[in-house]
Amino acid sequence: MPARMNSTRLHNKGPVLQLACVPVLILLLVFAATSYAQTTAHSPGWVVLPVEDYRSLHARAFPSERDPEPPPVEATLTRVDYDLRISGDLASGRATLTVDVLKDGWVRVSVPAGLLVREARLDGKLVSLVPVAGGKAGGQLSALLSHPGRSILLLDIALPVASSTAEESISLPATASGVTRASVQLSRQGVDIKLVGGLLSEKSESASESKWIAYGRGNEALTFTWRRKTEDHRTAQPLRLRGSLTQLLGLGEDSTSLNAEVNLEVTQGAAHEVKIQIPDKVTINQVLGAMVADWEMKGGQLSITFLEPVEQRARFVITGETRCPREGPMDIPLLRLLDAERETGGVAVEVLGAGEIRDVKSEGLESADATDLGEMVASRQSQSLTAFRFRSGAAKLARSLNVDVARYTPQAVLMANVEEARYQVLISSEGKILVQARYAIRNNQRNFLKITLPPGATLWSATLAGKAVRPGQSPDGSLLLPLDKARSGEEVPAFPVEVVFLARGTAWNDKGQFKLALPALDLPISRTGLLVYHPPLFKVTPEQGAFRVEAYANPTSAALNPPISFNGSVGAFSTGVGGVPQPAPPPAPSLVVDGKDEPNAKRAQSAAQLVLDKFRADAIAGRRAGILPIRVTFPAFGPSLYLVSELTVENQAPVANLTYQHEKKAGGK
Repeated sequence: MPARMNSTRLHNKGPVLQLACVPVLILLLVFAATSYAQTTAHSPGWVVLPVEDYRSLHARAFPSERDPEPPPVEATLTRVDYDLRISGDLASGRATLTVDVLKDGWVRVSVPAGLLVREARLDGKLVSLVPVAGGKAGGQLSALLSHPGRSILLLDIALPVASSTAEESISLPATASGVTRASVQLSRQGVDIKLVGGLLSEKSESASESKWIAYGRGNEALTFTWRRKTEDHRTAQPLRLRGSLTQLLGLGEDSTSLNAEVNLEVTQGAAHEVKIQIPDKVTINQVLGAMVADWEMKGGQLSITFLEPVEQRARFVITGETRCPREGPMDIPLLRLLDAERETGGVAVEVLGAGEIRDVKSEGLESADATDLGEMVASRQSQSLTAFRFRSGAAKLARSLNVDVARYTPQAVLMANVEEARYQVLISSEGKILVQARYAIRNNQRNFLKITLPPGATLWSATLAGKAVRPGQSPDGSLLLPLDKARSGEEVPAFPVEVVFLARGTAWNDKGQFKLALPALDLPISRTGLLVYHPPLFKVTPEQGAFRVEAYANPTSAALNPPISFNGSVGAFSTGVGGVPQPAPPPAPSLVVDGKDEPNAKRAQSAAQLVLDKFRADAIAGRRAGILPIRVTFPAFGPSLYLVSELTVENQAPVANLTYQHEKKAGGK
């Protein structure tokens, strides 16, 4: 206790008591207690505290260190080592118990149950074993230890050997130790050992005994079971085997691939190797299998050596190649399994590339389904595949297969493709965007072209090969334009599809960024050209992205090249701002050319009036009138930029990012 305490003041609405020294305070408290017992009146300026309150205040002012927690267990059985020798019906030896005591004082350590203990020693001294408190007589025993630390408890033990039909065994009890090791010696040789509850790490035999070393799991009994080793004369018996050989040949234009799967079944003896007859001009590239050690090709025979003699089953795969004629009649090379009592399986032939098997001649084979020959053949997706099964009979039954192959000239099969897309875009400073999209399409299968316009866009017109069309609408709001379809086998010409729509964006300030979104098509686009007309008072710079700046060039597709038809007339291209070609406005239609054409002009005027009357009638009735069959001339005005990109995937909307800045006039502020 320190000589002096920190100053502590006790307030009681009166004078203050200052504690200076602990011994003085104790004397004062004793004196105050005595005075309190003698008189009920206290001297002024003093406060009387009971001894318990003082101790509580002192403990709070000077807290003591926390007492260490007791160990979770009193003692642990760390390791158990057995060293046993089996002689007759008894296994005797020593059990070494490594014990770690964690508690001061006496602790109880349990000895593994079921052991017959003849003697127990601790640090070379005899120690007594006592039964567990409350246990039955002859139950589990325990050793009493008094010193903390590691101790070695040696037990001289004995175990009975259990006998059954042609087998003997001993069982070491389960313990709570982390490591269990057992060394067992048997005064006999020529035995087979089986272990349950652990792992056999070492097995050795000498002239008169066998020795085993095993490790157990600790919480599970470790059981050794042995029996006399029986002589196996299987390897000395004549070899008898059966086999299944399934081969697949792929007839290519340059070479023929060969794959074979072999399954062996040994019914007598043991197979050290197996031989397969290989036809001439067949080259074996590889033999794979879990039991295959090596293989050799010699004299038309493939010899396959195994890692160890096969007594039951084995499987391996053979891959090779050969050369067969490209087309016409040809003999198929067949593999044969030699020295087999019975051979099953089959052969499958497929044509790789454009071709088919027209005629088949076989001997010793039966027509079969591809699924009957296993996974190797059933998994093939070839359109021209023929499968056969070996005919049952003698193993040396003659087999042959001749097929007639017809080859075809491969033709490119085109479904649909946009070989070129051209966009003309007019942007105003108020953010309005007018887009003319033209597509050169080749198609021989698709019925419709799906076009998804940017959000908020309004379609003005749509044409197919120069004729106005009325597009449909898909459930997701996209446009469906009908397409022309060419017949299969014919050369597919390209035809143009055009749509014009209006979109609204944000107004342009002094400077900023502008995102130009184009329609998304459900067909891939090979090449895209984008011609952007922007307000003259702004400087526009494209950002790096899918598009890049190039000098203007006419469309490469003939379907998009000028001249372009405007309502039956041909319009020429003129030079616009910046030297970029622009379509000239179409000439005004003439209703009356001369007296001879007057009837035709009247009929055209009447047809136009009928269309206009129908549109008005549908509008008054509240029916949707649809898109009028008219052509909108694109107003090319202002400075322009030409951008290009390649390979736009289907259902992806091309986007061009632009940066603009207002250019002030000379002399302006």
